[in-house]
Amino acid sequence: MSDAVEAITLAHREEWARVVASLARRFGDLDIAEDAAAEAFATAVERWPTDGVPPNPGAWLTTTAVRKAIDRIRRENKRDDKQREAWMLHDEPPEPLGVIDDDRLRLIFTCCHPALAMEARVALTLRMVGGLTMPEIARAFLVQESTMGQRITRAKAKIKAARIPYRVPTAEDLPTRMSGVLTVLYLVFNEGYLATGPDADPVRRELTDEAIRLTRMLHHLVPHDGEVVGLLALMVLTEARRDARISTEGELVSLDEQDRAAWDATLLTEGHRLVRERLGSGEAPGRFQILAAINAVHTSAPDFASTDWSQVVALYDQLVRLDPSPIVALNRAIALAELDGPEVGLATIDRLDGTLAGYHAYHAARADLLRRLGRTQESRDAYDRAIELAGNSAESAELTRRRDRLRSGQP
Repeated sequence: MSDAVEAITLAHREEWARVVASLARRFGDLDIAEDAAAEAFATAVERWPTDGVPPNPGAWLTTTAVRKAIDRIRRENKRDDKQREAWMLHDEPPEPLGVIDDDRLRLIFTCCHPALAMEARVALTLRMVGGLTMPEIARAFLVQESTMGQRITRAKAKIKAARIPYRVPTAEDLPTRMSGVLTVLYLVFNEGYLATGPDADPVRRELTDEAIRLTRMLHHLVPHDGEVVGLLALMVLTEARRDARISTEGELVSLDEQDRAAWDATLLTEGHRLVRERLGSGEAPGRFQILAAINAVHTSAPDFASTDWSQVVALYDQLVRLDPSPIVALNRAIALAELDGPEVGLATIDRLDGTLAGYHAYHAARADLLRRLGRTQESRDAYDRAIELAGNSAESAELTRRRDRLRSGQP
């Protein structure tokens, strides 16, 4: 896909996902859906600067993509039911929004079929439904772009070979697919919450809004699923802090420096209500429910110093048992430093060096604790490494400011 097509895709990400979902349902082939959508966006790159953006970009892109798909089927000389169906749909008017939304949900569940490996499910859905680029997905998984491209290609091929149907699964099928769906929505939200691209806007609201919208749709579909409730609570509590997270200078503002009066009270109320709803259920909490509870503790405190760190650490202790990943361990160590002091936190973090040496947040956490311990030169070195690895300009700006305060002798 050319840079120009990629730019249009990013600017009209919601239309991209709807076009791919609609074509996947019509033609039953993810390769045809993605290629036809890419060709439609390429046509938009050529025509829109001259003709102007149409009143309904999504309908224009969908109609153009359908024609591109039919042209491809003709070229490949596929004289089967798929081609006859395509001919019947050629002049079909644009579908109403509700049908398109159902198509997108159907596509999410198709991509998260249990026949696919979990990483393949998540990566494929991020690409086909979330509209994330290959570099963005690769960064989310901390792998090379070529490796991620191969995973997605294999996943699409398996869907085709296994004839996996494009439909929302039955109630009995939901538990086997829900984990992958929730992981996808979580990663889409995270990419919007703090974009990984060096030239991307720090916060991409179209992604966070879409992740929340789709999670609300899932909550309506399965209202008693605790992890769906937990993920929705986590998203809205995080989104509540959006306006306080980026300074007017475009710099990331850490939790301890945020203006809590700028947090969205309506979203906070909703998030806390959802967390209380799960706490009162009597069921053992899952990963997203615990993350939501941690966020509820943070957002309940009137200021950073008043945070109940013993409760935060206790929640991380639960989370580590469910998800013993190095990143969870890092976050627990950061909370432990607030509870038991920077020496304890640093000793815990340093044990993660072998697994997180290439992760900027690991070095940023070390830099902060080394600063608090008065080990200034080591702190500067850690900040330098964190800045080198940071993928977002807002993060780099914040880390640079913290490092430069050390050089000027400020605390």
